[in-house]
Amino acid sequence: MNKAIFLDRDGVLNKVVLREKGKIIGSPKSLKELKLIPNIKKVTLSLKKRGFLLIMITNQPDYLRKKNSKKNILQINYYLKKKLFLDDVFVCFHDDSSKCVCRKPKPGMLFKAKKKHKINLKKSYIIGDRWRDIEAGKKAKCKTILLDHNYKEKIKIKPDFNVKKIIQVLKVIKN
Repeated sequence: MNKAIFLDRDGVLNKVVLREKGKIIGSPKSLKELKLIPNIKKVTLSLKKRGFLLIMITNQPDYLRKKNSKKNILQINYYLKKKLFLDDVFVCFHDDSSKCVCRKPKPGMLFKAKKKHKINLKKSYIIGDRWRDIEAGKKAKCKTILLDHNYKEKIKIKPDFNVKKIIQVLKVIKN
């Protein structure tokens, strides 16, 4: 069985776009708005060399909400996959009203990845910047790492690890 690092997209791989005085966390709408998190390429390359599959799991409700096109979202995802050595990408285009099984905090995307890539979830990690990522990881029995950006949002579930900078995950995640 394989081990994996599940990576949230916005806030972990790339910077979020803060709108309305930092209160609303937004996704970049295009490659033009996309800015990578400092040191993320170094981190993903190091984790890849340690034998982990790298899988992006991302909620992208802006498509359903008609705030972005599927084409733009997929273009950003493809760019990140190539640039950061990701093995796969799983996307949920729903919002909470859809009640789908793939939207984080539900663990559906992790279970799909487990089945597709024969992943041992207990030997895997999820890195996220919001409570939804941490809760999805806990439900799937992964180790959880919160990349804490001090958002004005309550963390509803305690992560196994808490880091301020992405480079710190290399000390948390052992071979």
